Amino acid sequence: MAALNVEIKDLRLKNPIMTASGTFGYGLEFADFVPLEEIGGIIVKGTTLHPRQGNDYPRMAETAQGMLNCVGLQNKGVDYFCEHIYPQICDIDTNMIVNVSGSSPEDYAECAARIDQLEKIPAIELNISCPNVKQGGMAFGVTCEGAASVVKAVRARYHKTMIVKLSPNVTNVADIARAVEAEGADSVSLINTLMGMAIDIEKRKSLLSIGTGGLSGPAVKPVAVRMVWQVAKSVGIPVVGLGGISSAEDAIEFFMAGATAIEIGTANFLDPAITLKVRDGLNSWLDRHGCKSVKEIIGCI
Repeated sequence: MAALNVEIKDLRLKNPIMTASGTFGYGLEFADFVPLEEIGGIIVKGTTLHPRQGNDYPRMAETAQGMLNCVGLQNKGVDYFCEHIYPQICDIDTNMIVNVSGSSPEDYAECAARIDQLEKIPAIELNISCPNVKQGGMAFGVTCEGAASVVKAVRARYHKTMIVKLSPNVTNVADIARAVEAEGADSVSLINTLMGMAIDIEKRKSLLSIGTGGLSGPAVKPVAVRMVWQVAKSVGIPVVGLGGISSAEDAIEFFMAGATAIEIGTANFLDPAITLKVRDGLNSWLDRHGCKSVKEIIGCI
């Protein structure tokens, strides 16, 4: 069997298959379907400094080759996570990673600092696609300055591995990647969802309560592969690829484009065991092609 272990700074993954935030709960919800310890990493749902109720329903809609969501980061806040969720997941024998969101650099930094104290959380993933409330609601991740401001604030108070999740809703994603690398990001993950919309033509209104939402699923994969390829050539830190992965073949495209690891999101809703099926399929492909390690194909195109 080929070696599947990879490293993202101090984060050591037994295999390069992780779950995408917001699609796998806290991992516990999937324990009846898949051995959690066999997944390379589990990125838990978005966590904010203060509790958030999320958006009104309806906030999910199926589309051709994907889905839209506008859940709105519903969660009970970082203190609830530390006191109630962490004790339930800290002994799972894999990398439990927390996705951190916020509405100001100070919010991000304080949330990350509290997670920094949790011994068995080895990394965070910063979601910089959140709206900057001080700048009229524009997402932090769509400008170099906004993205850099969040990473700089968090880096000052967080001392473990930091992965920064990039928005695809930008003109040049490589510029954003370089900006967060310069402020201390240890890795970047991409892509987050693309902005989309679907309309109920009988009711003459959007299928989502707030009008628009994030598009995920197979429809976004070609865009995601292209952006991973662009970013991997532009930065010196590891890249984590995600967006529409639902098979080992999909994952291999991302590795060849330059991803060190990948995340599976929407496909978890269709098949709760997809992570390990992708892992096993990757291993079989590497064996058939005479590769001793997944590292042999990372960035090979």
